[in-house]
Amino acid sequence: MPTTRPRYTFTDTGGVQSLLDDAQQQWPKIRDRKELLLRLAQAGHSSLRLGEEEIKASRRRERQGNALADLQHTVDWAAIRDDQAWG
Repeated sequence: MPTTRPRYTFTDTGGVQSLLDDAQQQWPKIRDRKELLLRLAQAGHSSLRLGEEEIKASRRRERQGNALADLQHTVDWAAIRDDQAWG
């Protein structure tokens, strides 16, 4: 079918063969090597997205920690403990 999109050709040898052999161990019910290659690509994509979510969560925790640290310097905790803030 004519297309302007790039096409990719993989030969089931060397590194690709090893990847597909490992994928076969992971998904033993899938016998078609092309399907295994597509499943590997999908798993890799999912892994990247999870990594992205972990980075976002880590940044969020860092911002929260910084906010709490700033709060330590902003609030007069001695006044709160001595009930001065409530009087």
